Amino acid sequence: MNKDNQSPDMGMLSEQFKALAGNMELMIQLLDSLTVPIEIFAPDGMCIFYNRAAMKLNGVADANDIVGDYNLKNDPVCLEILGQECIDRIFLGEVVYIPDFPAPYKEAIDRGAIAEKKYEAATMDIDCLPIWDGDTFVCTVTLYTVKYMYHGRIETLKAQDYIEEHWRDVLNLEEVARYVSMSSRHLRRVFIEDTGITPVEFYQRIKIAKIKEKLFDGNLSIKQAFDACGVDYRGKTYRDLFKEKEKMTPAEYRKKHNIQ
Repeated sequence: MNKDNQSPDMGMLSEQFKALAGNMELMIQLLDSLTVPIEIFAPDGMCIFYNRAAMKLNGVADANDIVGDYNLKNDPVCLEILGQECIDRIFLGEVVYIPDFPAPYKEAIDRGAIAEKKYEAATMDIDCLPIWDGDTFVCTVTLYTVKYMYHGRIETLKAQDYIEEHWRDVLNLEEVARYVSMSSRHLRRVFIEDTGITPVEFYQRIKIAKIKEKLFDGNLSIKQAFDACGVDYRGKTYRDLFKEKEKMTPAEYRKKHNIQ
């Protein structure tokens, strides 16, 4: 077991907290009452807990529609978004941080897990935290931090989808506008009305998110991580933009997340 995953010294905890930790019913009540959406997965990938905050976020009326029915390892959409390596790391009991995850909401509706359409699109950060019992991997607790939720016009959503699909390319607003059958001026106006940011700013956010994903690959140098996203690290634009948005340099970002 990784040393970083060792349990805290129970001798350092109060008797009251030990009693809480040893009472499964009380722990479930605690997790269920938290306002942070939480999902817990067994080592085989099956969802074994889904708290009320997660239900509220996704419009799930009955947690039993998810618990014991949804298996992350068997979800082709999440596999495509996250990649097999990321899924494997989660269920090997590693701490995994997934920034700017685009919630596959439409797929969840299609498979009947979610009945009510709560939003058009959402982006969230996900923390996957493993629980170990000695050398035995017990489960992984996933915490969802919603960063962005979109309820606007279909044209804006289509523009976002187009930009996300062509994120490696240089942004051409005229092409995006033609795709949604608008003038570029009109698209920019409604995009700002619906999202609070310009299409260029949306594109830049995606670029930064992709760079962050590549920085988590310790096999890549910082320059290679930028190159993989179609960005020249020697140029100042995205290097400075990364520092402005994240309040740290790419090297400091890697150090913060213990990426060698």
